Amino acid sequence: MDETIAGEVIHVVPPADHEDYDFEPEMASLAESRYVIVCRKGGTPSWLERIAAFLRRQPIEPVTLVADSAAEEGTEITAAVEETTITGVYDVTEFR
Repeated sequence: MDETIAGEVIHVVPPADHEDYDFEPEMASLAESRYVIVCRKGGTPSWLERIAAFLRRQPIEPVTLVADSAAEEGTEITAAVEETTITGVYDVTEFR
């Protein structure tokens, strides 16, 4: 079942750079010839939200997306995703 994730792109690993990273075998298989996109779930927090999260000791939740197309670091994206067998990793079915 698809769900929608919105987030700020923190880091992008293009397929040509996969060998520079130590992916687990299951992640390497899933990401083969695809982009690995690390996002801050929920988008860019305001300074007030960052301070409140710090005081409440609530860390920023990262998610990893595996997609056929790239995203630019620092941009906010919304994507339809499917869960994978790896916790916190989602397969992008469509960018919105």
